[in-house]
Amino acid sequence: MQPAAPDPIRLEVFKHLFASVAEEMGVVLRRTSYSPNIKERRDFSCALFDAAGQMIAQAAHIPVHLGAMPLSVQAAIAACDFAPGDVAILNDPYRGGTHLPDITLVTPIFLPAQTLRISSGQATTPGEATVPAGGDMRVEHEKPEGSGERPFAFAASRAHHADVGGMSPGSMPIARELIQEGVIIPPLKLVEAGRVNQGLLDLLLANVRTPEERAGDLRAQLAANATGMRRMNELIARYGVDEVQQHMQALVDYAERMTRRLLAGLPDGVYRFRDWMDDDGVDPEPAEIAVAVAIAGEQATVDFTGTSLQRRGSVNAVYAITLSAVLYAFRCLLGDDVPTNSGCLRPIRVIAPEGTLVNARPPAPVAGGNVETSQRITDVLLGALAQAAPERVPAASQGTMNNLTIGGWDGERGQPFAYYETIAGGMGARPGKDGADAIHTHMTNTLNTPVEALEYAYPLRVQRYEIRRGSGGSGQWRGGDGVCRDIELLADAQVTILSERRVFAPYGLAGGQPGQPGRNLLIRDGEAQELPGKTTLAAQSGDVISVQSPGGGGWGARVADSDELPL
Repeated sequence: MQPAAPDPIRLEVFKHLFASVAEEMGVVLRRTSYSPNIKERRDFSCALFDAAGQMIAQAAHIPVHLGAMPLSVQAAIAACDFAPGDVAILNDPYRGGTHLPDITLVTPIFLPAQTLRISSGQATTPGEATVPAGGDMRVEHEKPEGSGERPFAFAASRAHHADVGGMSPGSMPIARELIQEGVIIPPLKLVEAGRVNQGLLDLLLANVRTPEERAGDLRAQLAANATGMRRMNELIARYGVDEVQQHMQALVDYAERMTRRLLAGLPDGVYRFRDWMDDDGVDPEPAEIAVAVAIAGEQATVDFTGTSLQRRGSVNAVYAITLSAVLYAFRCLLGDDVPTNSGCLRPIRVIAPEGTLVNARPPAPVAGGNVETSQRITDVLLGALAQAAPERVPAASQGTMNNLTIGGWDGERGQPFAYYETIAGGMGARPGKDGADAIHTHMTNTLNTPVEALEYAYPLRVQRYEIRRGSGGSGQWRGGDGVCRDIELLADAQVTILSERRVFAPYGLAGGQPGQPGRNLLIRDGEAQELPGKTTLAAQSGDVISVQSPGGGGWGARVADSDELPL
């Protein structure tokens, strides 16, 4: 006998309840973190998962994090025998991670030994709790020892830590193997039975340049996960185990149905697109990413056969990143009211040949795969989908995150520093509207570091921060403009830039023109020197690093660009 379908109004209520838990986790993480990259730029993500590691709800955080997190949670489930009070930690890109600075904490959520119900008055029966007037709900429970109970859900957070060791400050180097990029953390228990594994924590902090900041950010993640666990237990106490678990699965099923409806509404066919990475930072040859999206009824196959083999430089993407980009691209075509969870991927088969740029194998370096190749994978997916749904897909956005890391010795504070930031650019134009200027797009959803916060935290000074006028592609609808961000060093430091779209411009659609490629400059003693898109250099106090980000592509041909004259 099939279980009764959930009431649609009740389902909508639970959709927002679960999402609010993830959002509150994010608020706690941001407010308690130490680093500007997390506190100011919000380079983190929080989500809830069921017992099997399916994502059931997320906050509106970073797409490249969220689509990849289920594989991290599943890796933690496979590696750890979870008990109450445990928290797992990992960042290994080949075990569900993305790149090493993204550290994920996974907290199991166990059912209470006895399901509690919340009433508005006094407790009248065993197992019933009360909510004092004007007070907070408090639920206390114990899990019987030796019960062998499995978690019914997981709370997870992923945050980009501004340094996790490796060959250059900021841990985003021009590397040739993974071990050069930082400390590699397989799924391990950072907390066991409520006690921090101090030996593991000490080992990790001994391998980073800014241990106090890292410890503070890890504590913030622990606090965020604890918030998620507490709120989920409160939902169990209020609604009961059966109803909460029913709606966890019902939301995943609902997202699957809506994705199938989306696919059924697209014309059947095979839609192909390809684009290129400028280079890999080691070898100058471009790297191709090719995709064929086959729509057949309520199903889709996304095939990356034909993509370049993995490269010596760090632009390699692991499978989790590719899966994340696929989820994002199709999710963009769904309505805003559809929850983003693992159900969105059920009707979509992904073929990513091993050993290629979109499914690299160890020990390939991957620092840029998460931030740069993820953007190009998105570009080719949207380029293919634009053929199936031309009225719903924008031209290419800037297609890069313009990663900038600066690190060295802060003489004023007497300690090392490591600054990391991604820099906004232009959004692609879409039918009926110009692209937005100076915005983070697609696989990133971060903010900038405010000038005041940056100059307070680091020996750096922002000389210029303005919109790069005219960098967006022309068309019936204009692509958004990029930005110019000039940062002066007030101390000698090592600088690393990982950027893209310095050679291959963001494409336009429907006759729109491409956006302008980006530029990187070193300004020393008033002389400007062009820098490659991917480079590491020893900079001096007084040097200025100028990042000029790409504009978005235009959409539609202008009348002046057409062979036809207006009547």
